[in-house]
Amino acid sequence: MIADRDSRPDSSNQEVLAGLIERVTFHNTENGFCVLRVKARGHRDLITVVGHAATISAGEWVTAVGDWVNDRTYGQQFKTRFLRTSAPTTTEGIEKYLGSGMIRGIGPVYAKKLVKAFGAKVFDVIEAEFDRLREVAGIGPIRAKRIAEAWSEQKIVREIMVFLHSHGVGTARAVRIFKTYGADAVQVMTDNPYRLARDIRGIGFKTADAIAMKLGIEKTAIIRVRAGISYALAEAMDEGHCGLPSEELIPLAATLLEVPAELVRTALDLELAEGTVVADAVADTTCIFLTGLYQAERVIAERIRCLANGGLPWPSIDLEKALPWIEQKTRLSLAESQAAAIRQALLAKVFVISGGPGVGKTTIINSILTILAAKGMGLSLCAPTGRAAKRMTEATGFEAKTIHRLLEVDPKTGGFRRGSDNPIDCDLLVVDETSMVDVMLMQALLRAVPDRAALLIVGDIDQLPSVGPGQVLADIIASGTVPVARLTEVFRQAAESRIITNAHRINRGAMPEMTKPDGESDFYFVPADDPETAVARIIALVTMRIPQRFGLDPVRDIQVLCPMNRGGIGARSLNIELQGALNPAGERKVERFGWTFAPGDKVMQIENDYEKEVYNGDIGYIDNVDADTGELTGSFDGRVVTYGFGELDTLVPAYAATIHKSQGSEYPAVVIPILTQHYAMLQRNLLYTGVTRGKQLVVLVGQKKAIAIAVRNVVGRRRWSKLKEWLAGRG
Repeated sequence: MIADRDSRPDSSNQEVLAGLIERVTFHNTENGFCVLRVKARGHRDLITVVGHAATISAGEWVTAVGDWVNDRTYGQQFKTRFLRTSAPTTTEGIEKYLGSGMIRGIGPVYAKKLVKAFGAKVFDVIEAEFDRLREVAGIGPIRAKRIAEAWSEQKIVREIMVFLHSHGVGTARAVRIFKTYGADAVQVMTDNPYRLARDIRGIGFKTADAIAMKLGIEKTAIIRVRAGISYALAEAMDEGHCGLPSEELIPLAATLLEVPAELVRTALDLELAEGTVVADAVADTTCIFLTGLYQAERVIAERIRCLANGGLPWPSIDLEKALPWIEQKTRLSLAESQAAAIRQALLAKVFVISGGPGVGKTTIINSILTILAAKGMGLSLCAPTGRAAKRMTEATGFEAKTIHRLLEVDPKTGGFRRGSDNPIDCDLLVVDETSMVDVMLMQALLRAVPDRAALLIVGDIDQLPSVGPGQVLADIIASGTVPVARLTEVFRQAAESRIITNAHRINRGAMPEMTKPDGESDFYFVPADDPETAVARIIALVTMRIPQRFGLDPVRDIQVLCPMNRGGIGARSLNIELQGALNPAGERKVERFGWTFAPGDKVMQIENDYEKEVYNGDIGYIDNVDADTGELTGSFDGRVVTYGFGELDTLVPAYAATIHKSQGSEYPAVVIPILTQHYAMLQRNLLYTGVTRGKQLVVLVGQKKAIAIAVRNVVGRRRWSKLKEWLAGRG
């Protein structure tokens, strides 16, 4: 296993150093920079070697060409121009190498056992006779197979990493490239590096472009410009758009690619001819859509119209008897607006209920479900996130699932087992928190609803739209195609909560009530005029003031929600501060992808993982970090989930999160920093969404001026989508 890390420079005036890597002090997987401690030939003490390597591990033999430098901070170091490593040959080196955590399933303990059993032939045994690993105490057939698979994978991954590194590209995504293309990875990247951007999450157009440039592909090559059109549309998708006006797309792509607009037009014609993108009008504007998104919006409209035009799945209901019966059964007196919504819902095949907190949505849904359950109807309930589904179950007494679980994800493909040929078995499907559901997920859900079933869509139109593309709930309501109950009346019990009254004030464009309350309250404003003051006050609130006064757990009950990720008062920075204050890492920790993870940490999954059944936005807690097996275990809603250290790019600490990521979740207490530094993100629906996440307590920390900016700013950026037109029959 020999890997050249760089092309060898002229080394006539430089020193050559060779030896065993005792310890990898630091290794940045993005750019390959590493600091090594090496037991070198001819040197009594360990040498510090600094250089670049795609992959590197203790126990490997290293040959380095470079110069000695005297660093003011770190002392004498050997700075390399060229590094070559090879698999260790001594039993000492082999043990270090195997115990370094590079091979999943082997840590220092098993490394020692394996070397004792097989000596210098251990690599051959793992590769060719892995069944013999069972001769070692504690290794059964499953662990033996896992070690052999991890070894084989590691060899190919190293080749891919060396290839990437030799082309000046970061190597953190090598495992994902291997999983996508297998042994053909290098061939695929050589033939068309732009496939990486299309096929692999985390590798954008820019990374693929960097490889292409190294491979000699010209800036103006048509393969590059064609890929760049999808890149420009994907950038727009990240802003929530399903497409872009062609007059915006062409200059955007020309700027992103640094090529003439005429060349973009030529490439666009080729992409249109191939069907990768579609041209269509939204109102009077010609737009270009990624084909998948275009078709998804069309399917949503077709399915809603088809469902709405069918007959009701339940027998005729005598509403004059049903409403008094439900009042008696639930011991609740229905307001006229609630009774009207229930009547409409029981007479419509597709119905939308929209409203903010405290307006009685849950009472209406419970009443509808109870009446239909008494009629023997099959009921299915779902929501976009685990937390929202759990809350729905608790509020209604009927089991609710996440949309992904209801649709039965196939872990191998990421697709769903439920669809038009295998629909959900129900007479009524209730979808909660629909404002969060993007175009692709709504298309998958509606494909799986049987034609006979009714559909009840529930959501808060004034919250942030989905993180993914489209504005499904807003478009359904705006189309006028299906009946809608817009609930605005706040009921007496809810009106006693300052969280609820202030949420509605914000929604009306009025400032929240921020005077210091007499006695206990559930809503507070803590002034802070600059980020430094705000950070100090947030840490004091989370670690001491809120837990002492309200008896809440600082990690599990209190959530800091930020308007944005970046900056000193953003989620990234606050996570580091809060992690240090609430759960400083001890010995059992792992550092990966710029974060430290240790037992007790609160973490968030940032992408859907269908195999593990954890989804974007799910929050969990780390139970254990095991360096021996190279694995981390965490609990998500009571389920234990295992991550290899190489998979930790899908987790981030979650002491602080963005308001966008909190959609669909509720927390006992939320703390929201809001300063003018967040200017770009200060919008009414953002502040409203943040405030409505708190159940028992909301604390705003910052400036009244920033709150005023957010409350006044109702002009959310327009999202380009065609769903409203399809629904209204104008497509």
